[in-house]
Formats: sequence, C-alpha cells, structure tokens
Amino acid sequence: MRFLVNWFVYTLAIGIAAYILPGVRLDGIWAALLTAIILGFVNGFLRPVLFIFTLPLTILTLGLFTFVLNALMVLLAASIVPGFHVMGFWWAVLFSLILSVVLFFLGEFTEPEERTVRYVQYGPEVRKERDVN
Repeated sequence: MRFLVNWFVYTLAIGIAAYILPGVRLDGIWAALLTAIILGFVNGFLRPVLFIFTLPLTILTLGLFTFVLNALMVLLAASIVPGFHVMGFWWAVLFSLILSVVLFFLGEFTEPEERTVRYVQYGPEVRKERDVN
C-alpha cells in the first residue's frame, strides 16, 4: 500500500513540475506513471553507482556536480519513456530542482505516522509524543 501512495505522490510531483516548466512535456497520465517508475529505478540503482564513480568531482565542486547527475538521470528517463520530453540539459536541471521541492511538500502531507511520533519512557509508563525533528 505504501508503494502505491509513494508512486502516486511521485507521479503527481512529476505532473506538477512538468506543468510549471515549458521545456518539459508529458503526453498524458500514463507517461507520468511510467516516468515515475523509470525515475525511481534509475535513481535507486544507477544513480548511486554514478555517484560513487564521480565522488572526487563532486567533492571538488563542493557538491554542485550532484545537480549534473540529477539532470542526467532525468534525461535518461526522458529517452526511455515515450511520452516524457525534456528540451535540454538546463530544463532537466530545473525539472529535478522543482521535482525535489514539490516532493518535499507532498511528502509532508503523506508521511506515515510512525515517522512523526516517538515513544518516550517516563519511569514505568511510556508516552507517545509528536516528534518535532
């Protein structure tokens, strides 16, 4: 169930980011759903490997090369998904930035309760408190 919620949130965020940017186009809801799956797999499997290989360059640029990696992942997804079009590298950079911001705000609404509470023991009793961190 959690997978479906995350997939829907990621698809919604991709749709919002594509709607905001004129250089990114989605050809329907199926393209957005497929883009969410492909971006999830690319960011889950390929990006960590590329990040390790480019770690010296990332350190040298004080982390700015991470934006390049994110843009390359978006361009790779655009080349795989038939209905997802990105007009160039800089649009991919902007798309990844806006996608991150939108996912942050949507994640605040869909975060499960077990991540927002903590259990604290006061003597013999255990209390459930809202975690502020």
